[in-house]
Amino acid sequence: MVIFIGGASHTGKTLLAQKLVERYNYPCMSIDLIKMGLIRSGVTSLTPVDDEALKPYLWKIVCEIAKTAVENGQNLILEGAYIPCDWQKYFNAKYRESMRAYFLIMSEDYIRRHWADILSHACDIEFRRSDDFSAVIALAENRENLALCKKYGTNIIFIDGKYNVPVPEIR
Repeated sequence: MVIFIGGASHTGKTLLAQKLVERYNYPCMSIDLIKMGLIRSGVTSLTPVDDEALKPYLWKIVCEIAKTAVENGQNLILEGAYIPCDWQKYFNAKYRESMRAYFLIMSEDYIRRHWADILSHACDIEFRRSDDFSAVIALAENRENLALCKKYGTNIIFIDGKYNVPVPEIR
C-alpha cells in the first residue's frame, strides 16, 4: 500500500506520517528530503525557493517511486506539500487499487483562532531553518486545497475546533 499525505504547509503532514509509521511500521519518505537531495547533489539547478517549478519536477519522481513500490508489493508513506489534489489522474486503476491519499485541511476559523499555536508547533517533528510562513498564505493554501480536494474527490482530514488528526485505517 502506498499512502500519500498532502496538504498545505504547517498542517501536520509529517506528524500524521509519523503516526502512520508508528501504527503500521511502513517506511516513510518526505518529499522535502527528496527535494533537498536533488538540490544539494546538483542534479537540479532549482533552489528551495523555486516552489512552483519544483512541484511538477518532484511529482514526476514521486509518481515513479510510488509505482515502483506498488510493483514490488512494498508499503510506503509519501508525505509533502508537493502532492497534487488530483493525484489519481497520474496513475492507472491497477496502481490506484494499492494507493490512498489523505489531505490535511485547516478551516479558516481554525487558522485565525490558532495561528500562534500553528507556528509554535512548526518544528515539532522537523527543524525549519526559517519560517516566513504567514496566516494569509496559510488561509489561501488551505482554501485552494479544500476546493481542489472536493473537486477531485480526494480524502480530506478536516481540522477545525481542536487539532485532533485521526490516523486513518489502512485497508
